[in-house]
Amino acid sequence: MSMPFPLNRLTELPLGTRVVVRYRVEGGFTDALGPLRERDASTCTVETKRGLVVVPLDAVVAAKPVPPPPGKTARAGRRNL
Repeated sequence: MSMPFPLNRLTELPLGTRVVVRYRVEGGFTDALGPLRERDASTCTVETKRGLVVVPLDAVVAAKPVPPPPGKTARAGRRNL
């Protein structure tokens, strides 16, 4: 039996890949953005800016790899000479 599409992506991506995972929570949906750190038969763990988020795979509705975060920009008002 094949897995639903978002789960296929999560199970095929190498650990360490930066991902965004949308999943169901009480009252709606939320996202976890960051490197994929762990994965087992029922959960995946994403390292977000707020810490590790363990996502139940049966709650996942969408998932995909994303590019690295943009680089930091120069402070506002600073001129490049």
